[in-house]
Amino acid sequence: MNTKRKVEIFSAGCPACDETVSLVNSIACTDCEVSVLDMKAPDVAQRAKRLGIRSVPAVVIDGTLADCCLGKGVDADTLRAAGIGQEAS
Repeated sequence: MNTKRKVEIFSAGCPACDETVSLVNSIACTDCEVSVLDMKAPDVAQRAKRLGIRSVPAVVIDGTLADCCLGKGVDADTLRAAGIGQEAS
């Protein structure tokens, strides 16, 4: 049985996302089923949240967020450490 690898690209349609789509398509093989998902769609955004996606572009392979896409995104502690929320001196 020949099973396809499901590759999903979560995209906001920005130039960085378009570059990722091009990259994935350039290295995908015939066993890869590539789809681009629009983060502006509420159901896509909800699924992205469940998968742990914190920034786009993000690539999910067979239901798992690719290592290159882990741990990214905005978080309050990092922003505070950089000075947000503190008066400028």
